[in-house]
Amino acid sequence: MNVSQAIEHRRSVKHYDPTHTMPDADLARLIELAQLAPSSFNIQNYRFVNVKDKELRKQIRAAAWDQAQVTDASVLLAVCADINAHKDNPARYWQHAPKEVQDFMVSSVTPFYEGKPQLTRDEAIRSSAFAGMTIMLAAVEMGYDTGPMIGFDPVAVTKILQIPDHIVLSYLLVIGKSTKVAWPRGERLPRSEILIQDHF
Repeated sequence: MNVSQAIEHRRSVKHYDPTHTMPDADLARLIELAQLAPSSFNIQNYRFVNVKDKELRKQIRAAAWDQAQVTDASVLLAVCADINAHKDNPARYWQHAPKEVQDFMVSSVTPFYEGKPQLTRDEAIRSSAFAGMTIMLAAVEMGYDTGPMIGFDPVAVTKILQIPDHIVLSYLLVIGKSTKVAWPRGERLPRSEILIQDHF
C-alpha cells in the first residue's frame, strides 16, 4: 500500500473488536514511525500515554461520553506534548549533527520559545498532531483501524492519567480492528473554498 492509498483508506473508526490484542512489536513499530514526524528544532515534544489498565480505560470512557471505542480498541493512546521540551537539555536533540549545526540549533531553540507560552503550546499541539497522523497512516498499512478523539472531558482525563502541568493533553487515539464499516465519508468542501491563491 502506498501513501496515497493509506490516506484514502484511513477512516475514523468507532467500533472495535474488544477481543483483539495488538502485538507489542506492532505498537513499538508505530511509535518508532511516529518519532520520524517533524517537530520544531527536533525537540520531539510529543508524548504518548499507552493506557492498558482496564480500570483506567473505564474511567476515561466515563469521561468520554461513554464512547465504547475507549475500552474496546486494542490500544488507547493519550497523545500529549511536553511544553518544556525546548528547555530539556536541548543539546541532546542535535548531538549527532556537525558542530556548526549543533552550535546554531542549540543556541537558537531556547530564545525562540522563551517567554512565549502561546507559541510553546501551539507548537506542542502541532507536533503531537503530526506524530498522531503518522501513526494513523502507518496503522492503515499494517492492517489496523484508528480513530482520533476530542470528545472527552480533558480536565477529568488529565486527572485520571496524572498528567503533570508541563504536559498538554492534545487528544485520544484508539487503534485496533474494526467490527463495523465506517460511516460514509463526509462531504468534501469545494477546492475553491480551501485553496486560496496568494492572499485572502
